[in-house]
Amino acid sequence: MNIEPSKAAMEQGSGSAFHYQALTPDLILTAIETLGIYPETGLLALNSYENRVYQFRCDRGQRYVVKFYRPERWSNEQIQEEHDFSAALAEQEVPIATPVIIDGKSLHEYQGFRFALFPSIGGRAFEVDNLDQLEQVGRFIGRIHQYSKQADFKYRDVMSPKLLGEESLSWLKSSGHIPASLELPYFTIVEQILEKASSLWLPDSYRSIRLHGDLHPSNILWTPDGPGFVDLDDAKMGPAVQDIWMMLAGDRPQQLLQLEVLLEGYEEFCEFDSHELKLIEPLRAMRMLHYNAWLSRRWGDPAFPMNFPWFAEDKYWEQQILAFKEQLAVLDEAPLSLIPQY
Repeated sequence: MNIEPSKAAMEQGSGSAFHYQALTPDLILTAIETLGIYPETGLLALNSYENRVYQFRCDRGQRYVVKFYRPERWSNEQIQEEHDFSAALAEQEVPIATPVIIDGKSLHEYQGFRFALFPSIGGRAFEVDNLDQLEQVGRFIGRIHQYSKQADFKYRDVMSPKLLGEESLSWLKSSGHIPASLELPYFTIVEQILEKASSLWLPDSYRSIRLHGDLHPSNILWTPDGPGFVDLDDAKMGPAVQDIWMMLAGDRPQQLLQLEVLLEGYEEFCEFDSHELKLIEPLRAMRMLHYNAWLSRRWGDPAFPMNFPWFAEDKYWEQQILAFKEQLAVLDEAPLSLIPQY
């Protein structure tokens, strides 16, 4: 799931009242047909709440995915930078979904909606607990980072405690979505989390590179040829470990094994700075907070109350307080390390 709005969008509260009511099936089909592509099947909605994404087969038998970007979220320059980055990675033989170029353009517009067309990547779910698959994924992340270090994004955001943490907290404080009876315990623990995470996450202590940005297992499909990467919507500048830590699951010994396998593949192509391992739990904490703020920002979109009804319940915020307390304890623990601790 995509959860990270651009800095400009965060400052404006972009999308908080926007919804996709005008994006009707007829409009979607007409927009696709303006590209000279004629759907033969119906539109299969894929799992995306931030944007609207549909799969279909055209009259020539090819399968496509069409993605309609949420208005006001990204600028044209930011979207184009995403497209150009994916195309450059594909030229490096990284198996990544890249938009189709039609009449020299990858970004199109119809009746105020910007959209892009992608070839459909068939495949099954990536198995995080499959160590052979994990090592292959590590190799390709290494190849991505080897290339991405060669230049910086010009228009995309830079990850920081301010972008993901402070601005999320500021939004939530003014949102009115936290139950009044839980405001004090929620904001107290979140402020403690931010203070601790920010003290560990010092942007000047690592090299910021171009990232996929949201590389969780659902954004990797397993094809007969290996992994296929999708959804660069949240591409940004940041620490390399951001594209690694979301692959880790289970208890500490399991995560250490997964990390070792991932980095074994990764370092065949790109050196990894082990000092970045201390950023894993601060990044997790920021993602937790940012997810709360994302739901709050998008609550004006009717799709959100429909699909996330528990967000409006006291029980959800009680669970969040407990989760943040547990995360605060984790921030005080020693970070993951591949060097034995005696």
